[in-house]
Amino acid sequence: MNILLIGSGGREHALAWKIKQSKLTDKLYIAPGNAGTALVGENLAIGVDDFDLLAKACLEKNIQLVIVGPEIPLVKGIRDYFEARSALQHILLVGPGKSGARLEGSKDFSKQFMLRHGIPTAKAKTFSTAELAQGIQYLTTCQFPIVLKADGLASGKGVIICQNLREAQATLHSMLGEKLFGEASAQVLIEEFLDGIELSVFVLTDGKDFVLLPEAKDYKRIGDQDTGPNTGGMGAVSPVAFANAAFMQKVETKIIRPTISGLHAENIPYRGFIFFGLIKVKGEPFVIEYNARMGDPETEAVMPRLKADLVELLVACAEGDLKNKKVQIDPDYALTVMMVSGGYPGEFERGKKIIGLEKEASAQVFHAGTKAIGNGIHTDGGRVIAVTGRGKDIPAARINAYEAISGISWDGVYFRKDIGLDLQSLHS
Repeated sequence: MNILLIGSGGREHALAWKIKQSKLTDKLYIAPGNAGTALVGENLAIGVDDFDLLAKACLEKNIQLVIVGPEIPLVKGIRDYFEARSALQHILLVGPGKSGARLEGSKDFSKQFMLRHGIPTAKAKTFSTAELAQGIQYLTTCQFPIVLKADGLASGKGVIICQNLREAQATLHSMLGEKLFGEASAQVLIEEFLDGIELSVFVLTDGKDFVLLPEAKDYKRIGDQDTGPNTGGMGAVSPVAFANAAFMQKVETKIIRPTISGLHAENIPYRGFIFFGLIKVKGEPFVIEYNARMGDPETEAVMPRLKADLVELLVACAEGDLKNKKVQIDPDYALTVMMVSGGYPGEFERGKKIIGLEKEASAQVFHAGTKAIGNGIHTDGGRVIAVTGRGKDIPAARINAYEAISGISWDGVYFRKDIGLDLQSLHS
C-alpha cells in the first residue's frame, strides 16, 4: 500500500525506517520529512498542518494509509478534516480526532479526565490569565517544590519545577502575566510535585482494544546528571529496569484500561497512539501527562525493539481491528542519545555542515533536524541527530551508541554523556 507519514523529526525517521521494512509497504511518502527520511522514502515539501495540500497529495499519490507523527496536526483536527470530506473518507488514518487529541492539547482537560475516571495523578489547580492574583495567593498555601504547567502545547518545554514560593510566584507571573509560552500558557496548572522515577509507556489503540509497545525512559534536561532547563528530550533507554512485570500490571489495570474505557464512556473515538508519561512513586504508577502520539526521542529507542510488522498493526488500529493482535519485542536494550545544536534549548544556529554521516556506524542513526543542501547534510533544528545503540545490556548499548557518536560532528555539537548511567546502576 501507499503510505503517507506526517512529520519531520527523529520520531518520523524511526517510524519511516520501521514502516519501510513492512511487506505491506509499496510507496512511502513523508511530509515534510528530513534528510534521513529521504533515505527510506520520498519527502513531500508540505507543512504538517497544511491540510489542503496534504489531502491533495493523498489523492494524487493514491495514499491508502496516513500516520500522523507530531501533535500539532492532531490538535488542529487533521482526522476531522479527512472524515468531513467524502473524497478522503476511504483513507485509513492513525491518530485521534480533535476531541481525543485534547488529552495532549489541554493539560487541564487531561487532568479533569483523569479525575473523572479515577486515574492516579498529582493534585492540581488551574488558573487563567485573569486569575493571576488568585494563583499568586494560592501558591502561598502550597508545599514545595511545586510544578507549573502550561495548559497548551509548548514543545515539551512548558513544565517548570519551582523550589520555593518566591521562584514559583515569579514563574507564574511570567507564564500567565507575560505569556512566557504564548497562548499555551493562557492557563497554567499548579500541580503537586511527585517524587519518584519517570518512564514513558506507549499503546496503540483502536478505541476498544490496545497493544502495548516497549516502554522507555527519556532524559528531559539539557545537562548531565539532569541539570539545566528542560528540552524536547536528550536521550532514551528501553527496556526500563524498574518497570518489572508486577509494576506494568498495575499500569495496565490502574491507568491504561481506565483511560481507554474513559474515552469510550465519554464518546471520544480514538484510533492512534497514547503516550503515558508516568512516575513511579513508592511502587505505584501515577500519570504526569498524556500525549496523543509517540514520544521523541523514545520512538528512536522503541522502534528498533519492535519485532512485529508495524504497518500490520497500524492498519489494524485504523480499521478498529486490534483485538487479539500480538506484539513481539526484542529483549535487547536500545539506548538513544540526541545530538543537538550548540545553544539548544535556547538560541541556536542552523545550517552547520554535518561530518561523518556516511561512515559505517556501530549504531542506528536517525535524523531529527537535518536538511540536504547541495551534496551535504546540514543542521536544521535544535535536536539534530538521534543515535541508537543496541546491546544485551545497557553498558553494551551505551558503548555502541557513543562509539557511533564519536564519528559524527558539526560546529557547536553537544550531547549528554550520561544517558543510561542511572539505569545501569539501578540494573546492576
